[in-house]
Amino acid sequence: MIRIATIAVMGLWLIAGCAPLSTKLGESDESQKVVYLIGYTQRVAAMRPDVQKRELNDASQTYAKERDTYASLRLALLLSLPGTPFFDDTRAAGLLEPFSGTAGHPPATGPLRQFAAWLHAQIGERTREQRKSAQLKEQLEALRAIERTLNERGQGRAK
Repeated sequence: MIRIATIAVMGLWLIAGCAPLSTKLGESDESQKVVYLIGYTQRVAAMRPDVQKRELNDASQTYAKERDTYASLRLALLLSLPGTPFFDDTRAAGLLEPFSGTAGHPPATGPLRQFAAWLHAQIGERTREQRKSAQLKEQLEALRAIERTLNERGQGRAK
C-alpha cells in the first residue's frame, strides 16, 4: 500500500514538475522559430525579385490556410522588407495588430507573439518617421514656392 501511494505521489510530482518544463520547451521551440524567421527574412532580402515574389505567394497561401501567429509573422516580415516589389508596411502592421498589446488586444506572451509585437512597434515607428519626412518635404516645397514668388515679384519691380 505504501508503495502504491509512493508511486502515485511520485507520478503526480512528475506530472506537476513537467508542466513548467513543457512550457519552457514550448518557449524554446518558439524561440527557435523566431531565430529561423530572422534568418529566413535575411535570405529573402538577398534573393532576386522573382524569387522574393514566390516566397510572398507561398507565405500568403500558408497564411490563408493557417492564420496562426507563425504564418502571420512570416507574411508580415516579408511585407515589411524594404526594397522589395511588394513592400507594404500598412498591410504588415494590420497582420500584426492582434499581437500589439494595444486597442483591446492582450499583451504578447511567448517569443513568437513578443517578436510580433516588437515588429509591429518597429513598423509603426518607421511609418511615423516616413509621415514626418513627407510632411517636412511638403513644408520645404511650400517655402521654395514662396521664395520663387518673392523672386518673381522682385524681378518684376526691377524692370
